[in-house]
Formats: sequence, structure tokens, C-alpha cells
Amino acid sequence: MEDYLILFRNLLIALALGFLIGLERGWSKRELEPGRRIAGIRTFGLIALLGALTMLLARESSLWVITLAFAGLGVLIAAVTYVEAQKTGEYGITTEVAAFIAFVLGALTMTPHVKLAAAAAVITTIVLGTKPVLHAWIRRLSPEELQAVFKLLLISVVLLPILPNRTFDPWNALNPYEIWWMVVLISAISFLGYFAIKIAGPGRGVLLTGLLGGLVSSTAVTLNLSRLARLQPGSERLLAGGIVIASTTMFVRILIVTLLLRPLLTEYLAAPLLAMTAAGYLGTWQLVRRRDGQAAVSGAQSGLRNPFELDTALGFGLFLAFILWLTQVLRQWIGEAGVYLTAVLSGLTDVDAITLSLTRLAEDPALLAVAVRGILLAAVVNTLVKGGMAAVIGGWRLGTAVGGVFLGQIAVGIAILLWQEWAYN
Repeated sequence: MEDYLILFRNLLIALALGFLIGLERGWSKRELEPGRRIAGIRTFGLIALLGALTMLLARESSLWVITLAFAGLGVLIAAVTYVEAQKTGEYGITTEVAAFIAFVLGALTMTPHVKLAAAAAVITTIVLGTKPVLHAWIRRLSPEELQAVFKLLLISVVLLPILPNRTFDPWNALNPYEIWWMVVLISAISFLGYFAIKIAGPGRGVLLTGLLGGLVSSTAVTLNLSRLARLQPGSERLLAGGIVIASTTMFVRILIVTLLLRPLLTEYLAAPLLAMTAAGYLGTWQLVRRRDGQAAVSGAQSGLRNPFELDTALGFGLFLAFILWLTQVLRQWIGEAGVYLTAVLSGLTDVDAITLSLTRLAEDPALLAVAVRGILLAAVVNTLVKGGMAAVIGGWRLGTAVGGVFLGQIAVGIAILLWQEWAYN
């Protein structure tokens, strides 16, 4: 009796999962007259139930039963699709693919993977319902941007596996495989922010542009908004908020990179960087709470380049190789001071390269503290440089607004780092 109740429960789950997918398909085709939809809520429920019953029968006899049932369903759907296409001239197969998925999920409910089937049904329904959103996102990408993505991915997929995974230089610094893998990683993180701006549109607001642009290049955002401050006096506080939030997002970006590559390093960086992040977001709120000048800069552009462009990726790869080499050479020459000097020099332009270099250096537990200080030093120097850019390009009012928050962030970060080192020692 207990086994019968379990089987009956699983059959009901299969029916419910089919109904869930069918609900979305029926809603998306709601404008069509009854009878013109290839499959609706009832049909999808029955297809999932068919999958469950067939799997139950296959367990009692042979797996060929479910194979034949799946093939029969395919023939039936193909025939219906062909007839419908001849009538309407529409050749989309999304509903047909969803029907196959419903059958498989129904069969899966009769196995120990019932929870997996339920999760997959929810994900399938969400994907089916995001068609307008996904199409709108794709339309925002230009052909050149899409081609840039494909080119870099092609080169990475083809080139990365054949690159030698060892160093060739006397300083044991340059590993072609690691360097290009890091380039792809940073480009991918940057592209997420770039694509998010393309979706939202840079005109949606300075703060949103700053937040997303910080994932790509906080320096580029700072340069663009500083120029805008010269052109639109009176909007300095809002533009300063955009610069601060972009620079603050840089700290989150550092944590993401180190978490992916060296989680232990993230444990030591988390406290100071999260404190600086909190101080930055609080400072942004203080700057923009009066929201003065927001309308004047609502059309601000991001000024960002596609990070998947081949020349951009190659340029970063060359810079990364230089920083990796310089870190090892100076460390072997003058010890820890060499690492800090490299961090300062790198921080003048970029923090990604030195973050990756010191993440690699942190493989040696004895150099973990040096790596933490070096990454934070580069972040501090880069923050000061952006503050200087805001003051020189955007004027003293922008520089004062940005600088006040930046100095507070740096003070909080240094205090947390000193407390952390004292606590550990």
C-alpha cells in the first residue's frame, strides 16, 4: 500500500509539472483561437503523465518501451507541427521542444530524482517566459559587439587547450596557459557589466551606469563622468556619486576574482574590502540623497569599450604578462618591497593585472600576507588616481566631493587591515 501511494504521488507530481509548463505555453499563445494551439495546459499535463506511466511500465518490462513512446511522441509532434506550419507559415519549434522536455521530466519523476525534475520544470518555465526579454537584450547588441564575443571565444576555445601550461622564463613568471586563461576570466567579468549597461541603457541613470560600469572599468567611468561635470555645472554631487559607486564596485570585482582563483586569499581580503565597499555606498547615498542635477545628466553615456574586443583582450594580456614578470623580478631582487613597488606602479592604471599576479603569488602560504597588502595597496593607489582625475578634469567641486568619500574609504580599509593583522598575530 505504501509503494502504491508513493507511485500515485509521483504521478501527480508529473501531472503538476506538465501543467506548469503548459500554463506558460497556453498563456503565451492566449491570443490564438481554441484548437489552433499545438499544445496547452491539458496537453502538456498529459505528455508529462505519459512520460511517467511509460517509465513505470519500462521498469516492469524493458527500457525499449520508453524509447518507443518517445519516438512515437516525436512522430506525432512532427506531424502536427508540419500541418500547422503549412497553415500559418510559422516554423517556430519552442512549444515542440517544451513538449519533449515535459515527457522527459514526467519520466524523471518515477525515479529517485523527483526534486531534480521539479527544479528543471521551474527553470524550463522561466526560460520559456523570458522570450521578450531575451530578444530585447539581444537586439541591444550590435553586430560588431557580437562578432567580438565570438572571435575571442573561438580563439580561447581553440587556442587555450594547446597553449603550454608551464613557464619558459628564468624568473618562473610567464605561463602562456595561465595568462590567457586569466585574460578570458577578466574579459568575461567585464563583459557582464558591459552587457548589463547595454541592456539597461546608459541613459537610465548615472548611478546605475557607475554601478555596472565598475565591473568593466571604473577608470573609464571616472574619466567620462569627470568630463561631463565640466559640461554640466551644478550636477557635481550626482556625478561624484556615479564615480564613487563605480570605484567602489572595483572592490567587489577584486573579491570575485580572488574568490574564483584563490578562496583563501579572499578570506583575508574580505574584511577590509567589504568595509571599504560599505563606506563607498554610504558615501554615495550621502552625495545623491538630495538628487540635485539628476535630470541634467540623465543622458550620460558610459564611454566603455567592449572588453571582448580582440585588441582590448590582447592589450590586457600583454600588460598582465608584464606585471607578472615585474612582480617576480622585483621580489627576487629587493624582496617584499619589490611586490609593493609593483603594486603601486600597476595601481596607477589598473588593479586587475596586479590582483591576478598576487593571487598567483599567494600560492605560497608564506607570501599570503604580502599578497593581501599588495592588492590593497594597488586598490588604494588606483582610488587616489581616480580622485585626482576627478579633481583635475571635473573641477574642484567634483574633486572635493569624490575625494572626501575616497579618503574615508582608504582610512577604513587601512584601519581594518591593521586590526586584522594585529588580531592574527
